[in-house]
Amino acid sequence: MHKAPVAEYPVAKITQPEKGEQIHNMKANDLLAVEQPLEIRIGYGSIEERQQSAVSVTMCTPGNDFELSAGFLFTEGILKKKEDMVSCRYVGDVNSPGNKNNIVLVELQPGVEFDPKKLQRHFYTSSSCGVCGKSSIDAVWNVIEKRDAADAIRIPASIIISLPELLKKRQEVFGQTGGLHASALFDIHGRLLYVHEDVGRHNALDKLVGVALSAGELPLDQHLLLLSGRASFELVQKAAMAGIRIVCAVGAPSSLAVDMAREFGITLIGFLRDQRFNIYTGGERVEV
Repeated sequence: MHKAPVAEYPVAKITQPEKGEQIHNMKANDLLAVEQPLEIRIGYGSIEERQQSAVSVTMCTPGNDFELSAGFLFTEGILKKKEDMVSCRYVGDVNSPGNKNNIVLVELQPGVEFDPKKLQRHFYTSSSCGVCGKSSIDAVWNVIEKRDAADAIRIPASIIISLPELLKKRQEVFGQTGGLHASALFDIHGRLLYVHEDVGRHNALDKLVGVALSAGELPLDQHLLLLSGRASFELVQKAAMAGIRIVCAVGAPSSLAVDMAREFGITLIGFLRDQRFNIYTGGERVEV
């Protein structure tokens, strides 16, 4: 895991040890997770007529920017495989010479079709995006390869219960700042394979998918995904794009996340903490 950077800031710490006692004001330094914008651009078209298009600007934690870019483009259906990319590089910001690494250009193979006008459907960036219900799920079906939901995966409940503690031991920057989300990938035996942290929960998952894409490991249909927070629709959508069959979340799922998981044959687990969890869909994969 690429260690996400932190920054030290001066703070005034206010405490009242016991009710009625004097309030203390102490000067100290606090570690914060770094957040900065990252623009993702695509280079596309024939060799003779290459074009560029900006497809996203996301606020993220610096580090693993190429994996984030590749994972984002894959989970949005723009990349189908790692061979669709010619290169991935920083192109800098001409208006900000001091910040050279805030624009990533992903060059597509000349034969890869890309239409910027079709990007309008994709980006479920918030719960208030105005796209909801069945129309959202139908839109995802347009870009995801339908897979047979039947499989032989069976995971003991004891393995699932053990996952949060394994993740906690690897959340280095969260331990320092308390300000990051994490996505972790496990094999079906509960071995931790990848962990990525970011200020954005979607970015953390895109970084993880980008690593798997670059390693040629997709689809991740023999793996478990653990989310450090809640399970939203867009995170389940990204998991479905990556072929993940079991999604676990420390927090709650949304209703649309449950609908999406059911539609795609995904086992969705929520409130995975304190030696317990809830199964919302796909309970046949969990051995109790």
